[in-house]
Amino acid sequence: MAIRPKALVKGDTVGIVTLGSPLAREKIDAGIAYLRQMGLKVVIGRHVYDADGYLAGTDEERAADLMAMFADDRVRLILPTRGGVGVEGILPYLDYDYIRAHPKIVSGYSDITVLLNTLAQLAELVTLHSLLLIDFKPETPAYNFEQFYAATSSLVVPRPIANPPGMPIRPLVPGIVSGALAGGNLTSLTCSLGTPYEIDTRGKILLLEETHEPVNTVYRYVEQLKLAGKLEDCAGIVMGGCHECPDAYGRTYADLIRDVLVPLGKPLIAGFASGHDVYKAAVPIGARARLDAGAGTLTLLEPAVSV
Repeated sequence: MAIRPKALVKGDTVGIVTLGSPLAREKIDAGIAYLRQMGLKVVIGRHVYDADGYLAGTDEERAADLMAMFADDRVRLILPTRGGVGVEGILPYLDYDYIRAHPKIVSGYSDITVLLNTLAQLAELVTLHSLLLIDFKPETPAYNFEQFYAATSSLVVPRPIANPPGMPIRPLVPGIVSGALAGGNLTSLTCSLGTPYEIDTRGKILLLEETHEPVNTVYRYVEQLKLAGKLEDCAGIVMGGCHECPDAYGRTYADLIRDVLVPLGKPLIAGFASGHDVYKAAVPIGARARLDAGAGTLTLLEPAVSV
């Protein structure tokens, strides 16, 4: 049974870590200030501000920062500053038994996807495909914060995970399935294949989203998941957006979904707000949900957090 971390309440402490690419100090400090304005306390990892090329310190240093947050009894939420690249490098240095015994809310998207799914699989911890530190700023849509706080504080189920008004979900292949949620950023998930941290999609509802990749490259990643059996194994598919993904050879992202995913016959919806989209639903990775693809609904069947 999945382990649910304790719910977040005002006055709790957030642990800030940089687990992949570096982020400018002023952006980190602005996000921290915003968290404090929201009534949350903050502790900062030793290597949060580090920058070594395209990584924020060594794999061991970034992993040590994450483990320190799991070991800190004050910390209720672990919030990475950003994704980028390199999160997979910390995975061999994590103590999954210790994490299982000291559950915390872990939120993020982009390259954090590999961490979210690995923690769900190896530590049985429900994680959250939701906000990063860079999203804690005044211009972030209220919907994103509403989603984040519903996932981190509400025990009410069943609870729909719905798009904001005016952003309809597109039903593509009807069918009703239930299963644990998995997935996130397509590039990151594809890079996990053939490793000890390969995503397990068996019987799961698989979320996929992407950013800044031309459609022919997105096709390559989707086809790789298909050839690896991940699309055959899953119970249903939820397609998020492809943020700023240019068309290629006259084909669009919608064409790709129609041509490659619809023929699989799996319950399928598209247009789901998530990840790199402006609007970001909060999706608890490892928690059970029900997908009614004909109705275009995704409903959480168990909370992401506990008392």
